[in-house]
Amino acid sequence: MYRPPGRAAARCASLLSCCVAALVAASPAVAQETPTTGDAPAPVATPTTSGKKVFSPADFSRFAPRTAYDMLAQVPGFNIRGEDEAARGLGQATGNVLLNGKRLSGKSSDPVSALRAIPAGNVQRIEIVDAAEVDVSGLSGQIANIIFEASKKLGGQWSYRPEFRAHYADPIWSRGDVSVSGTSGPVEYTLGVRNDASRGSAGGPTTIVRSDALFETRDDVFRSSFEQPRFTGQFKIDGPGTGVANLNLLLRHFDYRFTETSLRDRVAGPDQTRLTRQTQKGENYEFGGDVDLALLGGRLKLIGLARSSDEPFFSQVRTSFTDLSTDSGNRFVQDGSSAEKIARGEYRWRIGRTDVQLSGEGAFNSLERGSRLYALNTAGDFVELPFPAGTGKVSEDRYEGLLTIGRPLSARLTAQLVVGAEHSTLVQEGAGGKERSFLRPKGSLNFAMQFSPRFNANLKFVRRVEQLNFGDFLARVFLDNDNANAGNPDLVPEQQWRMEVELARDLAAWGKTRLNVAVALKEDVVDIVPIGLTGESPGNIPHAQGMGIDWNSTIQLDPIGFKGARLNTRFYTLLSQIRDPLTGERRDWSSRTSRIVEFKLRHDIPRTNWAWGGEFNYSHNNLSYRLTEVGRQFEGPVWVSAFVENKDVLGMTVRGEVSNLSNTRSRWDRVVYAGRRNVAPIDFVETRNRLIGPIIRFSVQGSI
Repeated sequence: MYRPPGRAAARCASLLSCCVAALVAASPAVAQETPTTGDAPAPVATPTTSGKKVFSPADFSRFAPRTAYDMLAQVPGFNIRGEDEAARGLGQATGNVLLNGKRLSGKSSDPVSALRAIPAGNVQRIEIVDAAEVDVSGLSGQIANIIFEASKKLGGQWSYRPEFRAHYADPIWSRGDVSVSGTSGPVEYTLGVRNDASRGSAGGPTTIVRSDALFETRDDVFRSSFEQPRFTGQFKIDGPGTGVANLNLLLRHFDYRFTETSLRDRVAGPDQTRLTRQTQKGENYEFGGDVDLALLGGRLKLIGLARSSDEPFFSQVRTSFTDLSTDSGNRFVQDGSSAEKIARGEYRWRIGRTDVQLSGEGAFNSLERGSRLYALNTAGDFVELPFPAGTGKVSEDRYEGLLTIGRPLSARLTAQLVVGAEHSTLVQEGAGGKERSFLRPKGSLNFAMQFSPRFNANLKFVRRVEQLNFGDFLARVFLDNDNANAGNPDLVPEQQWRMEVELARDLAAWGKTRLNVAVALKEDVVDIVPIGLTGESPGNIPHAQGMGIDWNSTIQLDPIGFKGARLNTRFYTLLSQIRDPLTGERRDWSSRTSRIVEFKLRHDIPRTNWAWGGEFNYSHNNLSYRLTEVGRQFEGPVWVSAFVENKDVLGMTVRGEVSNLSNTRSRWDRVVYAGRRNVAPIDFVETRNRLIGPIIRFSVQGSI
């Protein structure tokens, strides 16, 4: 079960050496007639009088990009941000990537997958613009608009990304993707297959201390695997007339498996062996489309979306004893499905220099779930226990109306105003079921100011309503951590007033720096709250405040003589405050990442197609609070990795990476109380310190 670190690390080092040697052998010699990417200049945007920054494909030749993602990932000072999963419906956009001026269609569309399906040769330019200047409501800060043309003939991209861990986990052989795109008459299409497989593993000691004395020592090993192959299809149809239609399809299968073996040596009493198993296996789909056409001097866009997911879950814990006592254990089984249907209409027109959009949306969400809890009896059989709070149905019908007005206020100042409201009805059927209706205002006010061609600022005020996790309404048991949620039929969506300020400075040949400050005043914050006399579950806390400061920079090192090198840095801190629902004391938001320090170095070696680099990442998480425990579970706090890359190995890009050079471990430090922590004494203190070991990753990218 346990692999000695020295031998496993040696095997990984040997494997990496062999692969690097293969790269060298396969890489074409540096031919005089073939320009080498390491001599290309660093990307420098062309500023315009409006403040728009424009990158051409030639600006990225240093990196030999194969896809639009490879290009955007190298834009100085820009970090790709996907749509906020907490956002409700299709409503306002929350990401920072547009394709030909349009937001990504669908709720499951992630920008990385969409960008990887666009060949670099199809990209005409990348525009970095202020959110208030684009015809899409809800965006904030700087936005990347990828201008590209569809492939006229069939072509595509592929990548293969295996991974190997030195300890415990099986290799990943199935991770990769392939996409093809082309044009047939008026139809542009992209078809893709992708599997973002992952593995997790760690092993090592855990100590349990009771009454300031060692109670138990554990030797734990866990392994997890996650496979999620999915098929995607995007179709764009031009015409007839001024109409444009888009159709999107996603089919995904997922298979998650987790096992943990814990050998428990007690100071007094019989030793134990506990085996934990979890599986989650199912499918989901998303089908959506839109039609955009000219109407009465404006443009009408009609959008429809339907998605569904099956969510079966199995968890079992079984403990055996060295004195041959009867085994103990529990089993938790959950079966259910979720669905969402959205219909949306947008009508936009211009009045002089003013852009106006009127939109309406109806969204219908539901979750139906049945849960069963079992206990192992003396005969070795799992016998079902009463668990009515885990079964029920939760649904929400929501209607939204928004008016968006955007216009330049001067040559350097642009504003966008969004005002509206939503009406929702929440219904829970089952234990403690009830029906409630709410009317809530929402919207935003965004200003974009261009102080100079190289310095701009964005200011945004937002009123948001967050999406609920319907599973929080129903009871659930977490057998692996000996915790349970009692379910809460009184949950309401979290709301917030938010202010965001973003300052971006173009440093010309030196790169770019960007500072983002966000302040949030939250209402009905979702956190763990008391339920009844002894229960706990996600519920609402009246108020919370937080401020996040995020400073990102790209520093080009060519001006100091380090030709071909760049350094990306990030410094992030979160200052937060909330009243603990049990003690009334002020504390940080539970489980949030509160500090990040990150350095990424990349060096494209002159006169070659080779690149190398590394990454240093430090992160700190707030304590996690439940009513009977306080703890911090994390992997870190420091991660160090290094990579080597060749951009022309038989026409492919090949990369090798070693992660966790810092020997980061899997940690969990928690204090568990005999009851609610405001009145009960400490039951035990758990300290977990598990080995992860080095992680070796490879990737090969090519074109079809």
